[in-house]
Amino acid sequence: VKAAAAKVTKPPRFYAPEDVPKPVYKKNTVRPTKLRSSIAPGTVLILLAGRFKGKRVVFLKQLESGLLLVSGPFTVNGVPLRRVAQSYVIATSTKIDISKVSVDAGLNDAFFKAADKKASKEFFEGDAEVTKKELPAEVKAAQKKVDDQLMPLVEKVKDLKGYLATRFTLSKGVYPHTLKF
Repeated sequence: VKAAAAKVTKPPRFYAPEDVPKPVYKKNTVRPTKLRSSIAPGTVLILLAGRFKGKRVVFLKQLESGLLLVSGPFTVNGVPLRRVAQSYVIATSTKIDISKVSVDAGLNDAFFKAADKKASKEFFEGDAEVTKKELPAEVKAAQKKVDDQLMPLVEKVKDLKGYLATRFTLSKGVYPHTLKF
């Protein structure tokens, strides 16, 4: 009577020689990146990483990829039009009204990827002599167009040009979590 109640399951006779991976089902969906509430077009941001770390820049718009489009302006602090991730910036309370600035629709992720491809292609060609790389004409034109619109707005606000030109630094005993940006 007890033998019939407790049914024993036998192990299979065949074992796969390799572990067969089970397909992983992804439950998450791709959603557009939310813009941080402290960041709005015209906000002055501080870059935290990369070549221009510590520089103050003006936020222009958010791109489709979720990255932020920022500019120095180049004539003030040498920061060109760049894509930056939100996690690598601090938003300050300083804002400029850039509602009249028309940011070209051509300034998108494809614009920056094309410029990156050209630069990497030149790098791998391996010329014997080192030559200074010349920026493509369309990149220069886009930078000039944005700078020409931003500069009058920057000069309109007292001391903003000097503020954008100076680097952000921390001195001994000053902690970033105690500062109000």
